[in-house]
Amino acid sequence: MRKLIYTINITIDGCCDHTKMVPDEELFDYSIQLIRDVDLFVYGRKTYQLMVPYWPDIAKNPSETKADIEFAQAFDSKNKIVFSRSLDSAEDGKTRIARGTLRDEVLKLKQEQGKDILTGGVDIPSQLIELGLVDEYRFVVHPIFAGEGRRLLEGVSLQEKLRLRLVESHIFRKSGCIALRYAKQ
Repeated sequence: MRKLIYTINITIDGCCDHTKMVPDEELFDYSIQLIRDVDLFVYGRKTYQLMVPYWPDIAKNPSETKADIEFAQAFDSKNKIVFSRSLDSAEDGKTRIARGTLRDEVLKLKQEQGKDILTGGVDIPSQLIELGLVDEYRFVVHPIFAGEGRRLLEGVSLQEKLRLRLVESHIFRKSGCIALRYAKQ
């Protein structure tokens, strides 16, 4: 069975607003490898529209940095499923709009053949965590106190504590970020 992996960048004070953090080449390399290890993204409309068409456009622009282009090409090569009631169509041929229930659709996706599935953002992952469908968590903690912005799992009420087991950690020396990989216990 495929694993559903939740990945997000957060600050020390729990902010996950992408505008509060700037990745360097080392973080791009980490993210590119993570993307190469999966073959499907699951997003909500907001995260999808943040990523597409931004990254596909970067992939086609030779004046961008090598790290940006490499990340963009890895991202653009993957299939995407977007959960949305308001989005009429997808930006590209690699994206499908899901109209079914999140739980049923994701359970079906996890049963399909293929590499693992990646999700990011806040709203859809929060619902997936609440449903108990996330198998692995990949947090990149940035050495920043943002003081404001969106927080991880805002408004989520778990029925019981979610216990995780540390699988791996990595310190990025240049930026001071720490990548933490957890699995459900």
